[in-house]
Amino acid sequence: MRVREGVRLALLQLWQEKLKSVFGLLGVIIGVIFLITVVSVVEGMDRYVTEDLASELFGIGTVQVRRVPQVQINTDPAERRAWRRRPRLTLDDAEAIRDGLSVPALVGVESGFSGEVRAPRGAGLDNVRVRLVSHEILEIRDWVVAEGRAFSPQEAERGLPVAILGTRVAEELFPAGDPLGQRIHIRNFPYRAVGVLEEQGSLLGQSFDNVLIVPAVSPAARFLSRPGTVTGIVIKTADPDQIGAALMDAEAALRVQRRLRPAEPNNFTLETADDSLAFWDRISTVLMIALPGLVGISLVVGGIVIMNIMLVSVVERTREVGIRMALGARREDIVTQFLVEAATLSGSGAVLGAAVGVGVAAVVRTATPLPAAIAAQWVVLAVLVGVAVGVAAGVYPALRASRMDPVEALSYE
Repeated sequence: MRVREGVRLALLQLWQEKLKSVFGLLGVIIGVIFLITVVSVVEGMDRYVTEDLASELFGIGTVQVRRVPQVQINTDPAERRAWRRRPRLTLDDAEAIRDGLSVPALVGVESGFSGEVRAPRGAGLDNVRVRLVSHEILEIRDWVVAEGRAFSPQEAERGLPVAILGTRVAEELFPAGDPLGQRIHIRNFPYRAVGVLEEQGSLLGQSFDNVLIVPAVSPAARFLSRPGTVTGIVIKTADPDQIGAALMDAEAALRVQRRLRPAEPNNFTLETADDSLAFWDRISTVLMIALPGLVGISLVVGGIVIMNIMLVSVVERTREVGIRMALGARREDIVTQFLVEAATLSGSGAVLGAAVGVGVAAVVRTATPLPAAIAAQWVVLAVLVGVAVGVAAGVYPALRASRMDPVEALSYE
C-alpha cells in the first residue's frame, strides 16, 4: 500500500469522523503548544543570560576582581562572614594589577549605588543606578553612546562632574528637550549631561536603561563606603586566548600588593564570565530536560486518546478490513493503513499545535518581560515528536486489525 494513498484515505476518514478526530487532536495540540512555549522561554532566557546579561554584569572575555564572589550559591554563614572581613578593593589595587600584567589588556574600575537624580526644574527619578567607572570601562563594557559623547580619559582622571544618561533617565528628566549640556543633580551634587546611552532593554521588568554613568573619582564617589575604594576591577585582554595569563598575573600582583604570605589564601575573588555563568548552565540544563519532560506527559495522554479512538475505528471498520483482505490486501498493508492514519491524525495535531505554540511564544516575548526565542529546530522536533506519538499509539490497533480473520470480518454486523 502506497503511503500517499494511505494519507489520502486517512484524511478522508478524519474528515468523515470529525468529532472523534477533534478529541484525538486535542491532546497532541495542547502538548505541542506547551512544549514549544516552554522551550522557547527557556531558550530565550539562556540566550539573554549568556549574551546580554553576561555582557552587562560580567563582561564577555573579561576577568573580574571583587571582594566577594558576584554569584553566591550554597554558601554557609561562616564563609559569608569570612568574606565580609576581607579588605575592600582600592584604586591602588587596580594600579598594581595594571603594572603587573604581562599581556596587553585594559584595566578599569567600577562602583555603584542607587539614588535619586533630579533635573534643574524639579523633575526627579528615584532608584537610578549610578555607576562610577573609569574611562576604560566604557570600552570594556562595549557601551555605545547614541547621542552626544562619552567622557574623556582626562575628565575621568580629574573626576569632573560629567554624566552619561541611560535612555529612561533622559526621557524622564527631559521629556520635551535635549538633555545634552543640561544640569542634573545626584544627591545634590551637580553634574553636566554629555551623552545618552543606546537603549539597553530590560529583563523580568528590571530596566537596564535606568542608569547614570559618571567618572569613578567624581563627587558622587563620596557616597561610597570609603574614599579610594571600588566595588570591582575589570580586566579585558586584547587577545581572548590570553585571559588565563591575565588572571594569573592579576592574582600574583594583588597578592604582592596586599603582602600575602605563600600559605595565606587570597582575600579577594577572581572570576571570569564562564565561571560566573556556570550556575546558569546547570539550571538551564535541568530546565531543558525537566520541563519538556513534564509537558510531554500531555503528549502521552494524547497518544492514549489516539489509541482508543483507533481501537474504536478498527471495530467499526471490521467489514472494510475484511473486504480489503478478500481483495488481496496483505497484513502489512492493513498495518500500514492504520499506522498512516494514526500518524496523520497526530501529525495534523502537531502542526496545528506548532503554529499556535509559535504564536503563543511570540505573544509571551512581546507582552511579558520574559524573553522567548523561537528556534526552528524545536518546532521541527515538536512536530516529529507528535508524529512519533501517533505512530506508537497506532501500533496496537493496527496489529489488531491485521490479525482479523477475513471470513469473520466479512460477516461482522
